Amino acid sequence: MCRPMEELLRTNDPTLIPYATALLKAEDIECFPLDINMSVLEGSIGVLPRRLMVHADDLARARMILRANGVEYYEREGWI
Repeated sequence: MCRPMEELLRTNDPTLIPYATALLKAEDIECFPLDINMSVLEGSIGVLPRRLMVHADDLARARMILRANGVEYYEREGWI
């Protein structure tokens, strides 16, 4: 069964996606980075943001984990 995924994080910081991924995997939350190859194609100058996706039912817990570890991210409502 395919579970829907939601965007958790969008960033131009190349170190943030691996850090957030490590935090989530430590808590057994599956995540999937997107746009990593696109940023390489644009020369890694940081123009295109990278995204981190999580399963929709893990989204609230994943946000809590990022917040608890000082990771700032943008939600549709604004910065957290």
